[in-house]
Amino acid sequence: MNESNHMNKYNVNITKRTFHFKQPAGTSRGVYTTRTSWFVELTDADAPGRKGVGECAPLPDLSCDAGPDYEERLRAFCDKFEREGAIDYEAMADYPSMLFGLETALLHLKAGSPRLFDTAFSRGEAGIPTNGLVWMGNYNEMLSRMEEKIEQGSRCIKLKIGAIGFDGEMDLLKRIRERFSSRVMQIRLDANCAFRYDEALYKLELLSQYAVHSIEQPIRTRRWGDMAELCRDSPLPIALDEELIGINDTETKREMLNIIKPAYIVLKPSLHGGMRGVEEWVQLAKERGIGSWITSALESNVGLNAVSQLAASLYGDRITMAQGLGTGLLYTDNIPMPIEMRDNSIWFNAE
Repeated sequence: MNESNHMNKYNVNITKRTFHFKQPAGTSRGVYTTRTSWFVELTDADAPGRKGVGECAPLPDLSCDAGPDYEERLRAFCDKFEREGAIDYEAMADYPSMLFGLETALLHLKAGSPRLFDTAFSRGEAGIPTNGLVWMGNYNEMLSRMEEKIEQGSRCIKLKIGAIGFDGEMDLLKRIRERFSSRVMQIRLDANCAFRYDEALYKLELLSQYAVHSIEQPIRTRRWGDMAELCRDSPLPIALDEELIGINDTETKREMLNIIKPAYIVLKPSLHGGMRGVEEWVQLAKERGIGSWITSALESNVGLNAVSQLAASLYGDRITMAQGLGTGLLYTDNIPMPIEMRDNSIWFNAE
């Protein structure tokens, strides 16, 4: 991603918008019924007809840059961008959702369309496989959501666990495995830091009988020694997610990956350093034989398109690992974009 030269003069307009979930989205940090995004609209002073839009979508209680003065700070970064004609990556490193919005808007402006990168995905020639996400809820809600994903043909089910009691969650896994082998159906788990360290290994051993692909973030963050030990001893591959939030300098990223040695990292541009940060994480992981995949962070279709375009550009034209990009149908009032779900894959409609 090249920074634009200093000759460019841009104007940036910011609008705030609230989206409404079709059904409450249960996470480890409570239940979302609405979510707020700020849209940065970029126009080129030399070509006022051209514009680019990006979405800044922090998650309350999770993003390292969420806070009461979010819009003020975003405006200050946009003013600086207007003055200098380029993104100040160093200054914005700790504001990943703002950075992602600006990066998206700039790419959109330059491309002249939502095709941000030239890939088989953006040409409409290939879809990106996507996991079917089962939100937290009570046992019956999770069971019916799981059934719905299976009926829609999902071949990779991702369950958020830690809400209904471990026995109930084990029962859900048992139900999947009684019907589908691991060759037919991949199961991913996201524990959102729900396990106590002293019980984690025992729980991972119980879960491993269901041939689980991976589990995200079994214990709470910032306990690198404990997490390293778990990664070493776990019968299940462990993926890091929340652990990466707020770690935005290259040296600390290297150090953390070297110490913990996870099997995978799960990346969201809005949380993990924007596009440039995610690119760096993927590269550092690759050098260490660590796998990765990319997911959206509940953005509207504007952000989801950008995340999907980025995944296609980073992982190439034949992505086989399911990404977390199936969130486009969450809202009653989403913004129309040329992306759609077909057979468990997200596709860009190049027409």
